[in-house]
Amino acid sequence: MNIEVLFALILGLLVGSFLNVVIYRLPVMMENDWTQFSKEHLGLIQENDPQPEKFNLMTPPSRCGNCGSPVRPWQNMPIISWLILRGKCASCHTPISIRYPLVELLTGLLFALVAWQYGWSPITVWGCLFTAFVIALTFIDADTQYLPDQLTMPLIWLGFLFNWHTGFISLEQAMLGAVVGYMSLWILSNAYKLWRGVDGMGGGDFKLLAAVGAWTGLQNLAVIVLMAACVGIVAGLIKRVAKQQPMAFGPCLAIAGWIVFVWHDKVLYGVNWWLHKSGF
Repeated sequence: MNIEVLFALILGLLVGSFLNVVIYRLPVMMENDWTQFSKEHLGLIQENDPQPEKFNLMTPPSRCGNCGSPVRPWQNMPIISWLILRGKCASCHTPISIRYPLVELLTGLLFALVAWQYGWSPITVWGCLFTAFVIALTFIDADTQYLPDQLTMPLIWLGFLFNWHTGFISLEQAMLGAVVGYMSLWILSNAYKLWRGVDGMGGGDFKLLAAVGAWTGLQNLAVIVLMAACVGIVAGLIKRVAKQQPMAFGPCLAIAGWIVFVWHDKVLYGVNWWLHKSGF
């Protein structure tokens, strides 16, 4: 294993541990803010009401959701701690979801894959950053059907910065990718609403495709949407059969966008080959 791949793997495991915090806490923070805003707007807050507990990505420290025991540093090592504890809280022995080590492992493996593809280069650094955002957005949307502006909006601007000097495309192409990505889903959603009278997708999907367009460019948007639709159809059918629940589209866009980012040149080659064979 190359040293850069090993380093990216270890870094990914550590980042994955933090992403678990983001995936769990950010939706709760959003709901707390909405509740507080609603109470203030409706005049339901009294002067003598107790102040809500401070809750953000750093406060309070991680603790067991069942007994409240704090998570000590040695219990917070990626994957290893979960294995040592045998997937249970050290104090009350309540099972700890296997998803925590799986998110850490997934992040490590995807970071390593980016490093294997691009080696020691600025693209690897940016690629790992893009990967971290994609993983957080994928799991948050799958759990809650939220695509937080706190993640999608910075991701758009980071895409512009990536392509300013370092990336695969010009800044102009990145801006066009963001604009067309947003507007295409916005138009599609509003057309569906006029036809059926209900929203076809949330505004977070528009911003996510804008972010993916900012990173990968206008020329890849059609491929990304097609790939996302294929993933969504298969996953949606499986989920409906298993749980009779709707399927969030955000994870499909995120997965397709990440694949196109990592294999950017090969995707472009494939698209150009297909266009040539099709006579375009």
